[in-house]
Amino acid sequence: MPIRALRVALAIGLVAGLAAGCGDDKDDKGSADGSATIVVDCPPQKTDNGGKSLELWNADVAAFQKEHPGVTIKTVSVGSQCDNPPDFTARLQGGTQADIFYGYMTDLDQVLDAGAAEDITKYVTADTIPNWDKLLPTIKDPFIDNGKIYGIGYAGYGLGLVVNKNLFKQAGLDPAKPPATWQEVAAAAKKIAALGNGIAGYQEYSAGNTGGWHFSASLYSRGGSVVSDDGKKAAFNTDQGKAVLQNLHDMRFTDNSVGEKQLLQWADLLTNAGAGKVGMYIGAPDTIKSIVTQFKGKYEDWAIGPMPGDNGPAKATLGGGSGYFFKKGLSPAQIKAGLQWIAYEKLTPGRGDFDYVAQKGFGVPVGLPEPLIWKPGSDVQQQDDQLKKANSNLNLADYAPYANSPVTIKTEPPRAQAIYAVLDAAMSAALTQAGADIPALLSTAEQKVNTILAQES
Repeated sequence: MPIRALRVALAIGLVAGLAAGCGDDKDDKGSADGSATIVVDCPPQKTDNGGKSLELWNADVAAFQKEHPGVTIKTVSVGSQCDNPPDFTARLQGGTQADIFYGYMTDLDQVLDAGAAEDITKYVTADTIPNWDKLLPTIKDPFIDNGKIYGIGYAGYGLGLVVNKNLFKQAGLDPAKPPATWQEVAAAAKKIAALGNGIAGYQEYSAGNTGGWHFSASLYSRGGSVVSDDGKKAAFNTDQGKAVLQNLHDMRFTDNSVGEKQLLQWADLLTNAGAGKVGMYIGAPDTIKSIVTQFKGKYEDWAIGPMPGDNGPAKATLGGGSGYFFKKGLSPAQIKAGLQWIAYEKLTPGRGDFDYVAQKGFGVPVGLPEPLIWKPGSDVQQQDDQLKKANSNLNLADYAPYANSPVTIKTEPPRAQAIYAVLDAAMSAALTQAGADIPALLSTAEQKVNTILAQES
C-alpha cells in the first residue's frame, strides 16, 4: 500500500470507522443540494508509522471536507493488505464493499461479473479529476471496459529485487550492486543462507495468488508470456516457464537457500524480512515501506535493484497497481464526491499522498521511487519529483539502481487472479516436493488456464 499522507495543520482525531456497507443507508445518499456522505476503505493501519500515517489521513479528510462543504467522508479498514483476494471476493459476493472501494488492477473482471461497480464515465471531468490526462494509460486502462470507466487508478509499480544490506555485507556481498541475473541471485542466496540462524538467502511466495503473480514476473524477466498475444491460450509451458520453477526447486532442494518453510503469502514473507531473516526477494518499493510500518523493520536496512534476467539483463518486469472502484447504486453526488476525494488524496502533487512536507514534518519517510503513475515529462511528474527530492529523508542511493533501470514494465495477464491461483499450485509444488515433475506441473496448469481463458472468450 502506498504512503497515506495528509496536511499537518489540520490534524484532528480519528474519523469514526463504520461498517463497509453503511454508505447504502438512505441518509448517506447524495441529496438534491449536492451534499453527500461516502464510505471509503483502505485508510492506513493504526500501526503504520506509529499511527502517524492515520493521523495524517484523518487530517486530510478534515481539510477536504472544509474545501467541500456538504461532503462527509467516513473511512473503514478492511485489513493491512486492503485487497486480500479471498476477502475481496467475499465482500463483492455479499455486497458489503465500501462506497469507494480499493482494488487491484487485476480485479475489474470479477468486479463487473459481480455487478458491483458503477459506470462513472460521464463524471470523470477536469472538475473532478484535474490531472486525468497526465496519468499513464497503464494506470487508467485497467479500470476501463469497453470505453466505460468503473474506477480510478492511483498507484503503479514495477517489480525489482529487494535486498537486505546487512545480510549482503555479512556474506561479503555488495548491496550497492544487487544481483543482475537469476544465476547471480542463486549464488548470492547460497552465501547468505550459509550465515545460518534461520536466514533464507532468497524467499518466494507460493500461496494466496501471490505465487502465480511472482511466477509471471519471473517469466517476464526471461522473455516469456503468461498468455498468447491474443489472450486466448496459455503461453507459459515453455523453456522459460520451466526455468522459473527449476531455479526455485534447485534453490530449495540443492542449495537449501530459500528456507524450509514454504507456502508463504504476502505478510508471511514480509514478516520474515522485517525480522532480518531474508536476504532477497522480488518486490516493489512499497514492500520496503510495509516492512518498516507493519513488520518492525528499518528503512536503512534495505535497497532495491532492477528485476534480474536469465544470463543477462531482464527482458521485462511485471507491473501492476491499484485504485478505487465505485459501488453500484451510488448517487451522482456521491460519485462526484468520491472522484474529488481521490483527486485530492491520490492524484495531486503537494497534497494527500504527495504532501511530502507534511510527511517529513511527521517523521514519515520520504523518497521511495513510487508510485509510477505520471506520464514522463509531464508537469505533474516533474513537480512530484522536485517535491520528493526536496523533502527526502531517506538515502536515495539505496533505490538508484531500481529508479534508473531501463527494464520494460509489462502488464499483468487477463483474468490474472484466476490464473495466479492456478500457478500457485505449480510454485508450491516446486518449493515443497523434492521429486516435483516440473513439465507435468506446467502441463496441468496450462490445461486449467486454457479452460479459464475459454470461458472468458
